[in-house]
Amino acid sequence: MTRGRTNYPVPLSIALLLVAVSLSQGQARTQGQEIRVAAASDLQFAMEDLAAHFEKQTGMKVDVTYGSSGNFFSQIQNGAPFDIFFSADVDYPRKLEAMGLGAPRSLFVYGVGRLVIWMPADAKEDIAQEGWKTLLSPGVQKISIADPEHAPYGRAAVAALKKAGVYQQVKAKLVYAENISQAAQFVQSGNAQAGILAKSLAASGAMQSGKRWDVPVDLYPAIEQGAILLRSASNNAKAKSFLEFVRGPAGRSALDQYGFGPAASGSTGAQ
Repeated sequence: MTRGRTNYPVPLSIALLLVAVSLSQGQARTQGQEIRVAAASDLQFAMEDLAAHFEKQTGMKVDVTYGSSGNFFSQIQNGAPFDIFFSADVDYPRKLEAMGLGAPRSLFVYGVGRLVIWMPADAKEDIAQEGWKTLLSPGVQKISIADPEHAPYGRAAVAALKKAGVYQQVKAKLVYAENISQAAQFVQSGNAQAGILAKSLAASGAMQSGKRWDVPVDLYPAIEQGAILLRSASNNAKAKSFLEFVRGPAGRSALDQYGFGPAASGSTGAQ
């Protein structure tokens, strides 16, 4: 005699209860989601402070991914699951807004980036006195910059070198990093002797002890940096609240601390 398994029907009341529990759990997971931020690499230290202050005030978790603005722009076009995009070039958020991928009226310029030439503390060159001439030194064989193809700081570095009249002399020394954070790592690790970097990185953390020279701001286009709430998160109250926090006094104070200049008067990021 073969014994088979008997399938007893589940009472309707129990079935409905199971569905209700499943929906409740799914809703809880959605409500508990972190605020997903795509941030340009030059924001690494500033964003850590911003997120920490916001989390302390609200208890809301901010999950930040750092990278090059151009790469994030492409990823967001292809559906990358971010709520907010902090770009080192305001043009990328502008394009997303024009494409309908940004929440209307959420775009704003959060700061203006600045360039510096940075070298390790034990470098023989006196960068404070020599400025651009430092890069011509025989002891400087490699100069790291972010890839100008998709990194705003890389484009600004090339523009500054050309306007200073030294680009052709140092062109063969340039080594390109995926983003400005990696460009800083190249110099810190000794793979390059100097770097044209974001002031926000060079003035932070372990890099504070290095030698630094501020590149005159009239030698490169203003690095206007913009943020936007993505349309997929337009109903996400947590994401909106973080964006407003960054726009507020506490956010402005943190950005100032890391060398981001304020936006030009009346600048909101709109064309």
